Amino acid sequence: MVTGASSGIGAATARHLAKAGFRVVLGARRMDRLTELAAAIDGVALPLDVTDPASVTAFVEAAGPCRVLVNNAGGAMGLAPVASADEDHWRWMWETNVMGTLRVTKALLPALVASGDGHVVTITSVAAAEVYDNGAGYTSAKHAQSALHRTLRGELLGEPVRFTEVLPGLVETEFSLVRFEGDAARADGVYSGLTPLTADDVAEVVTFAVTRPSHVNLDQIVMKPRAQASASRVHRE
Repeated sequence: MVTGASSGIGAATARHLAKAGFRVVLGARRMDRLTELAAAIDGVALPLDVTDPASVTAFVEAAGPCRVLVNNAGGAMGLAPVASADEDHWRWMWETNVMGTLRVTKALLPALVASGDGHVVTITSVAAAEVYDNGAGYTSAKHAQSALHRTLRGELLGEPVRFTEVLPGLVETEFSLVRFEGDAARADGVYSGLTPLTADDVAEVVTFAVTRPSHVNLDQIVMKPRAQASASRVHRE
C-alpha cells in the first residue's frame, strides 16, 4: 500500500512495486489521477486523506491484507522564519507528515504482522536529520515523523516486520510547487543549476529495500543529488 500515490514519489513507487510483482493499493485524495495510474499498473485505487481518521479507517478496511506499507503522504508549506511562522502551515505539516503516518501505520500494523513478512517504508527527508533557516515547521515535522518510524523499529523487534526510512534530498516533484502555493517560478528556482533526484530514483531505492531477503533490514537510506552536500548546501552551475 502506497500513500500519497497520485503523483511524484508515491506514483513512481507504485509503478516500480507493480513492476517488481506486487499487487499495489494506491491511496490519495486526487482520485482522477489515482484511478488512471491504478489502471495502468493493474492496481487498486482507493480514496485516502491521511489527515482524516475516518478516511484512514475506510481505506484500511477496503484495502485488505497488507505486506508492505509505504508512508509517502506528506509535504511542506511555506518557508518562513519562526518569528513570522504561519500556524496554519505548521498545523498542516504536522497533521500530514506526523499524524498521517501515525494513523495509517497504526491501523495497518496488525495486517503487517499477520502477513508474516511485513515491511514499513517511511519517506522522510534530509530535513529529518538537519535543520535550516526558515524551515522549522517542515524540519520539526520531519524530525517527529522520523522519531515515530525509528521508535517502531524497537517496539516491533521480534515481530516479522521490517522498517526502512528513506531520507531524500532535492527531488524534483510537485513538492516545491505545494510549498510555495503554486508559484511555479519560485518552485523551479529550487532545482535550477543542478540535476536533482527524480521520483524514479527514490522509487528504485524503495523497491530495492523491500525486495531484500526477509532477514535484511535497511534501517536508513539517505540519498541526495551529487550536487547537494546537505539540506542547505548545494553547488549550482
